Amino acid sequence: MPHSSDSSDSSFSRSPPPGHQDSSDDVRKVQRREKNRIAAQKSRQRQTQKADTLHLESEDLEKQNAALRKEIKQLTEEMKYFTSVLSSHEPLCSVMATSTPSPPEVVYSTHAFHQPHVSSPRFQP
Repeated sequence: MPHSSDSSDSSFSRSPPPGHQDSSDDVRKVQRREKNRIAAQKSRQRQTQKADTLHLESEDLEKQNAALRKEIKQLTEEMKYFTSVLSSHEPLCSVMATSTPSPPEVVYSTHAFHQPHVSSPRFQP
């Protein structure tokens, strides 16, 4: 009967099925933690990659912005120059001195754009 008393004693302590259950739960918990650790690591990598991409895009946009601001400055200077040239040319212009307005073909004829006394420093060789 000692054999039967061992089985009755084991009923008061942990029995093999519940002990097996605990180790199975432990294995699942370890697997779940490992899976979560890997998922968190991948998430951090994606976040870092996204931040790097945004940083590079930001630098590129800043360069484009600087180039556009430089172009605006150059075009503004060119506009000032042409405005000055036009202002000095208007009093001497025979086309604008006529009392009746000329048709746009005369004012904007091809020869009007090729006057040798009007030149832009930007377009000089």
